[in-house]
Amino acid sequence: MNHVDKRRWLIEQLLAEDEYYKDYEIPIEEQEQKNLLRGLMNVRSPRKISPDFLSIQDEYLQEENSQRGCVTLDEIHSKDGRLYLWQGDITRLKVDAIVNAANSQMLGCFQPLHNCIDNCIHTYAGIQLRLKCNEIMQAQGHEEETGRAKITPAYNLPCEYVIHTVGPIVQEPLTKKHEELLASCYQSCLDIAEENGVKSIAFCCISTGVFMFPNQRAAEIAVDTVKAWLAETGSQMKVVFNVYKDLDLEIYRELLQ
Repeated sequence: MNHVDKRRWLIEQLLAEDEYYKDYEIPIEEQEQKNLLRGLMNVRSPRKISPDFLSIQDEYLQEENSQRGCVTLDEIHSKDGRLYLWQGDITRLKVDAIVNAANSQMLGCFQPLHNCIDNCIHTYAGIQLRLKCNEIMQAQGHEEETGRAKITPAYNLPCEYVIHTVGPIVQEPLTKKHEELLASCYQSCLDIAEENGVKSIAFCCISTGVFMFPNQRAAEIAVDTVKAWLAETGSQMKVVFNVYKDLDLEIYRELLQ
């Protein structure tokens, strides 16, 4: 199968899983097909799937990710060779680990084509990531606590691991407890990364956006926590602060200058 054939085959397999889609016609346009495949992957519950599907999916996603291109640390400016700032899609970073801003169910975003980091990471990693997260959560037996972290393989992403953490949700005025929980997210991610031999890690802007943590204070906590952890542990881990919005880029530039 060529790349297009693989995409159609994957769509057909996912449509066939649910009687609801029995009369659904696969669109002709390439982008519409890509959106349909992503949407079907987004809404699929974590249940068993055939090895043939995973094999074809992996081939397809690896080619898609290759076409999108990856970014290495050598391509990112660092003032001191330890702390980096990069604006872009975190799923393109070829570092040892990237951090996912997860929700407490820790199963990814089920909203089709949603542009949150959780959705994007699960989309480009593949169905295995949700299956692995479900395995972890079933063994745990309860929702993930805010400020903790879990580590999984990254599957089809250019990084080796994904570290999942649940940040605090700020629905009222910011409190010291919110700040402590956000700092705990960074510390927990760094701790579990160190335990797994991670030499480079990329953090997203945890808890900003829909979790409503103020951007300026979130960045201050991120930078302060990372610097303190590196100093206390003596770790040589390299840390990328990955931003998406221009606002966060300016904030981090000021903090890291």
